Amino acid sequence: MTEWRGGFLQEASHQIAAGGSAGLVEICLMHPLDVVKTRFQIQRGKTDPTNYRSLGDCFRTISRTEGLFGFYKGILPPILAETPKRAVKTFAVAGLGSGLTEAVVVNPFEVVKVSLQANRNVFTEQPSTFSQARQIIKTNGLGFQGLNRGLTATLGRHGVFNMVYFGFYFNVKNIIPVNKDPTLEFLRKFGIGLVSGTIASIINIPFDVAKSRIQGPQPIPGETKYRTCFKTMATVYKEEGFLALYKGLVPKIMRLGPGGAVMLLVYEYAYAWLQENW
Repeated sequence: MTEWRGGFLQEASHQIAAGGSAGLVEICLMHPLDVVKTRFQIQRGKTDPTNYRSLGDCFRTISRTEGLFGFYKGILPPILAETPKRAVKTFAVAGLGSGLTEAVVVNPFEVVKVSLQANRNVFTEQPSTFSQARQIIKTNGLGFQGLNRGLTATLGRHGVFNMVYFGFYFNVKNIIPVNKDPTLEFLRKFGIGLVSGTIASIINIPFDVAKSRIQGPQPIPGETKYRTCFKTMATVYKEEGFLALYKGLVPKIMRLGPGGAVMLLVYEYAYAWLQENW
């Protein structure tokens, strides 16, 4: 019994350490695209002169008005959420189940992250992660109007993404044979991860848009226009059209396609190293 418990804990620690390393690398590399994605998703309508006209315009505007660190707004919450998120993935069995439980863990971090990413001031003039969290709690509490708002949309986003992403990855990975050439094997894993992340991103983005609208600034300060996931989707569709549910899709794919491939590769190689050396 002691031997089984020791082996289980060692295996779990390997998976958490490898997953945490993979997540940290992916966040640091891809966070600028997450900022750009969120900015597009919280834009309403087409006539607002402050709207970004294109992906390139968004990058240029943020760089010019907010500086390089503007692309790293809200990076601390996902980093802080990475270890508990990886622990959830380790102990949850199925993709959908791990996505739903993961969403409950990370949602408060997402609320803080989106509120920081929506801030267009220069990086040095915006509140810190912890002061922003305290302000949200002070103003709206810990519930579904405060630090846990947008939970249903986060559940949908993570549940659908994990179900599609891991389901596709592990099924296709078993179909395409392992290559003995290290370079070709690297490309095989990278390609499968890239396609998995891209397909999952396309399918789950309406939930992501709803989450950003609920967690981001409301159109009229003091009034809550976006409350629940499916009502928010319906409102966006009614007022802005079907394509508005796919706002931010390009930077999302640019982030989660390659990002998903990077994350899986770092995970697998880190896990193999830990199994061999620790």
